[in-house]
Amino acid sequence: MKNLPETFGCNVFSFKAMKERLPENIFLKVRETISEGHRLDLETANFVADAMKDWAIEKGATHFTHWFQPMTGITAEKHDSFISVAEDDKVIMNFSGKELFKGEPDASSFPSGGLRATFEARGYTAWDPTSPAFIKEGVLCIPTAFMSYSGEALDQKTPLLRSMQAINRQSKRIMKLFGNETGGVKTTVGAEQEYFLIDKADYDKRKDLIFTNRTLFGCKPPKGQEMDDHYFGSIRPRVAEFMADLDDELWKLGVPSKTEHNEVAPSQHELAPIFTTTNIASDQNQLTMEIMQKVAERHGLVCLLHEKPFAGVNGSGKHNNWSICTNDGDNLFEPGDTPYDNAQFLLFLCAVIKAVDDYQDLLRVSVATAGNDHRLGANEAPPAVLSIFMGDELSEILDAIENGSAYDKKEQSLMKVGVHVLPKFPKDMTDRNRTSPFAFTGNKFEFRMLGSASTISSANTVLNTIVAESLRSYADRLENSADFEEDLHKLIRKTIKDHKRIIFNGNGYGDEWLKEAEVRGLLNLKTTPDALNTLVSPKNIELFEFHKVLSKTELEARYEVYMENYCKTINIEGLTASEMIRRDILPAISSYIKNLSETVTLRNSALGSSKKSYEEAVITRLTDISANVYNLTNNLDEKLITAKDVKNIKDKAEVYKSAVISLMDKIRVLVDEAERLCSAEFWPYPSYGKMLFSI
Repeated sequence: MKNLPETFGCNVFSFKAMKERLPENIFLKVRETISEGHRLDLETANFVADAMKDWAIEKGATHFTHWFQPMTGITAEKHDSFISVAEDDKVIMNFSGKELFKGEPDASSFPSGGLRATFEARGYTAWDPTSPAFIKEGVLCIPTAFMSYSGEALDQKTPLLRSMQAINRQSKRIMKLFGNETGGVKTTVGAEQEYFLIDKADYDKRKDLIFTNRTLFGCKPPKGQEMDDHYFGSIRPRVAEFMADLDDELWKLGVPSKTEHNEVAPSQHELAPIFTTTNIASDQNQLTMEIMQKVAERHGLVCLLHEKPFAGVNGSGKHNNWSICTNDGDNLFEPGDTPYDNAQFLLFLCAVIKAVDDYQDLLRVSVATAGNDHRLGANEAPPAVLSIFMGDELSEILDAIENGSAYDKKEQSLMKVGVHVLPKFPKDMTDRNRTSPFAFTGNKFEFRMLGSASTISSANTVLNTIVAESLRSYADRLENSADFEEDLHKLIRKTIKDHKRIIFNGNGYGDEWLKEAEVRGLLNLKTTPDALNTLVSPKNIELFEFHKVLSKTELEARYEVYMENYCKTINIEGLTASEMIRRDILPAISSYIKNLSETVTLRNSALGSSKKSYEEAVITRLTDISANVYNLTNNLDEKLITAKDVKNIKDKAEVYKSAVISLMDKIRVLVDEAERLCSAEFWPYPSYGKMLFSI
């Protein structure tokens, strides 16, 4: 890419493109719609659609699609051409405001949690003007919400947009109390994306990666990540070429890819964008994951987004850097030079503390997937227990407020390392705590529990809603206050006293913390079913309904969808493991046993029988392993049948969690031992060492 400023966003129907192509009054209406949340009328939409169509055709597009995010975890699109047949049988290119506004995909074919029956097929996609349209592979993609015929949300975008309205509404109430009349408040996100790259030739030989996106078997190589030499290390040429190509594709789509580096595990990497409005950040992260996989394929690679594709090395997460800003760009989490005296900052900070403590369960639900269960709490990622890291200075400020004592402000110190030639620079007010699931990092919160393959919409929908609820309770109390300053101080102090159990600045990876968290009364929802069972509690239904983010019906539908997804994921993994064992692994072990047996027979015939040889010892052990693996696989198949026949989704998930996963873990231990004992030429799959160190 020769001129980045000119080509950045060249495939996006941005404000710049709109301003060039729309009449001024129409452009101003569209901009007002985006900034103020007003509805766009059909006449204005017709102007926008026509300009959008002309722009797209000039870019080589012949089709358009309503690009939406059903509850499958990925995006969906149905392509329609711009062509229309005129009376003289000539083809003209046409795109109307009505087509821009609304589409009709088949709602019954997407997960709905029972909201739509097979014969109730109608669903709607509705244009989201706050997220710009873009061209991808010659198709004009229009970001849209997806809903059922009866109006229930069937996607991830709709609840996110509703939650953004909720936090905007409640934040403005708080701002008004401080004399700050703002046009609006929005949340912003920068989503750091971790991923693995492996050679496609190796991927094609692994049924487990093809069907489940993770390795169900594989023994550790002699070297893993213990030397810490991959993290931030020199990027290999093949990976660097992939990253350069990826940046080009993302920049054209207006995705502000900023930082890229090697991550901790071998073959693991990370991409971080510049933050933007949460809704756009969510759309861009979905695009990023899709483009990553397509670009990787062009380079003969496969991009693995599963949270734990390889056992024994770090898994991949997605760090969600979340903040609240006014539409004018003021960050409400900016402490300023004197955070102790910054009452507005302290109130918003306390709103987050209260929200995370009150709704630990919902935050855990928002990141709950079968894949992420392998990662959370694995001494590489935050535990399944929610806590907030505040850092020393903020913690001391909160302690002083709680105790009613004076706070002795520390002078900002300079970093000095004893080498005169190195520059001195101000030390940050907080360190970073990479073991914390929810850490304050200067002027934002980093929510680190998200899995790498998940949409960020779910987590941010919850974050926006629960903080909106804290702000609502504060506004209700303070709006009719006779002594605002006194009541404000009492409110902040009470929040700290009531919710300080959620603040923890230590090592979140340690077993000691889990014991302490239990004493504090914090939740430890270790698995996805454990977490999901809290989603439809009366408290959580009341929260979402009050803020008009999700109805009781929509929440119950999501519970069903997420539970079904968990069960289906484990079922596919179990079936894949069984097939690999029966068709590949046991035959490979038998072939190697036969080879060793022939060697023993030939040697004994030539040299006579002697004391037990290496070959005989391996034959004995592999024979035992294969017999045990065979029996356990039979048990696994039986449990898979049992689970499939269970009708109640909660009971079904329990069978998969307790029985199926347990059997798979036992089988894996034996199979991985067999891999270590077998000759490489007999083993049917590429090894961990081959996959992790070959590019």
